[in-house]
Amino acid sequence: MENLPYVIIRTYSAGVFAGNLKSRKDKEVELLNARRIWYWEGAASLSQLAQEGTSKPNECKFPCEVDRIILTEAVEIIDCTEKSEKSIKSVPVWKA
Repeated sequence: MENLPYVIIRTYSAGVFAGNLKSRKDKEVELLNARRIWYWEGAASLSQLAQEGTSKPNECKFPCEVDRIILTEAVEIIDCTEKSEKSIKSVPVWKA
């Protein structure tokens, strides 16, 4: 989404998400077009994932995107590069 930064959010207990940051107040974050980053390969850390994306998109487990999510315990917000955003969005939807 234009004008809304694409970020990775690590929460206290709900896991990791990537999406467009709509708002933040204290530890509460609203993300649009968000994907849960359930499991990843091809990046050593979330920092590397945010900078370079994944080199192994077919080995990642990112479920489908949701239109909107409110996360109440954000502990880390990492800006993503354009390369990383494209990489995360290119990961096939994982289904159990």
